[in-house]
This record gives sequence, structure tokens and C-alpha cells, in this order.
Amino acid sequence: MTLTLGISPCPNDTFIFDAMVHKKIDTEGLSFELIINDVEKLNLLALQHTLDITKLSYYAYAHAINKYVVLDAGSALGKNCGPLLIAKPEYQKRDIGNLVVAIPGKYTTAHFLLSMAFPRVKNKVEMPFSEIENALVHDRVNAGVIIHENRFTYQDKGLVKIMDLGEYWETQTGLPIPLGGIAIKRSISAKIAQTVNRIVRKSVEYALAHPAASREFVGRYAQEMDENIRNQHIQLYVNHYSVDLGNPGRQAVTALFAWAQKNKLLTDIHEDIFLLP
Repeated sequence: MTLTLGISPCPNDTFIFDAMVHKKIDTEGLSFELIINDVEKLNLLALQHTLDITKLSYYAYAHAINKYVVLDAGSALGKNCGPLLIAKPEYQKRDIGNLVVAIPGKYTTAHFLLSMAFPRVKNKVEMPFSEIENALVHDRVNAGVIIHENRFTYQDKGLVKIMDLGEYWETQTGLPIPLGGIAIKRSISAKIAQTVNRIVRKSVEYALAHPAASREFVGRYAQEMDENIRNQHIQLYVNHYSVDLGNPGRQAVTALFAWAQKNKLLTDIHEDIFLLP
């Protein structure tokens, strides 16, 4: 059986999925047709119910939950790893509500957190996350929400942090920030879904035990990224929550959904948020 699998080109995803895509582990009779796209494109594909299995932002999952269920394995959660709101120094003290702010996609968790922390921001411009730093440098926008490896590079371009949106979440909830997860279509049998969850977990465990094994695959999709930054990226976003959400991870996802509903960013959602045993 072959299932379509959508992941981003970011090092944490290619690191996690290398072993299962290239059958370095037992995939229990399953094969995976790989589709690589920017995380917001994956979010939009999830809203269209296109892929069998996909990486998606947890905020996007809240909008696609009637068709998908998130796996316990493969997530990106943690502390001190959330999106940052940045700008040129001259905008650091300005009223954020009056600025033009770049976001890495309407359905990203980063955009959700911006909406929570700065509900008065209305002038938002969507663009691929990799373009936000340069848009700030060239004054196409006043501020921007950055994710992924950009948190390691923005200061080199003379940009400054206005707020760590992950820290804002952690201060408000005491929970890790739920950035993204791996979801499978609800129309796929529970038996296959559990098999996929097992395979993803084994793939994460293999990657953590053999970090050099995925170097070529990771590098293929991050050729313009310094190898040290690739490694920092992986170390930041791949952790024990990637092996298994556990109770704190599940609490974090549930809290995000509750926040979104309380602030009228979501209507009622499917009662089964997580993959049933």
C-alpha cells in the first residue's frame, strides 16, 4: 500500500522522515509517495483534503480536523523555539497595531500567536517564511513573524526582536508551544493509522540514534543553509515530543484549540483531537 506523504523541506522534517521514506527501518509493508512543500502550502493542501498523511501547523489542523487526525509521533513542539516578531530597530518601539506585518501564512501557528498577542494588527501580508527577512531589510513591510531557521539569522541582517511569541504562549499557558504535527486522513482505517504512527515513531528514533544517516537527504533540501544552522534547527525542533506527544503535548494542542475557540477564531470542532489507541 502506498500513501502520499507531505512534508516541508525544513531540516527537522527531512531529518525525521529520512528513515521511513528510504526504508532504513521496517515500514511494515507500507510505501510513501513524498511531496515536499512549504508548510503553508501543506496547510492549504490539508484544507483541500489532498494528501493521505501530511505535516501541518497545529492551527491549520484545527481547521482540517474533521478530515484528519493528528498522530502522536512526528510533532514539532517545545520551549524556547517559538516564532519571533522582528523588525528594523526604528520600528521596535512603534505601535504594532499600525504596522504592516509579514506572516508566513494565514493558517500557521505563528499567525495564530500573533493574533493572540497583538489582536489590533490588521494589516498583514502573507509570504513564504524564507522571504520575510529580506522583505524587512528592503522596507516592503514594517515587521514580520519568522519561523524555523530564520531565528538563527535575523540579527545578522540588522533586525531586532520585538517579541518572542513562543515565550508569550509559555508565559500564558505554562505549556510547550505546539507548532506542527503529522496528520492522517480519518478515512484511512484505524489499523493503518496506528501502523503509520508506529513507523513515524521508529523513523524519529532512528534519526536520533543515527544523526549522520540523514545528512545527504537533509542537505539536498537545505543547500543554501549553513550546516551548523541545519544542525541547530534539528536540535531545536526534534525532541521527545517528536517521538510521542505525551500528556504535556496533548495538553498544549488542546489549549491552542481552546484559545482559538474562545477568541472566535474557530467554530466547533471534531471531538476526537488525537489518534485513538
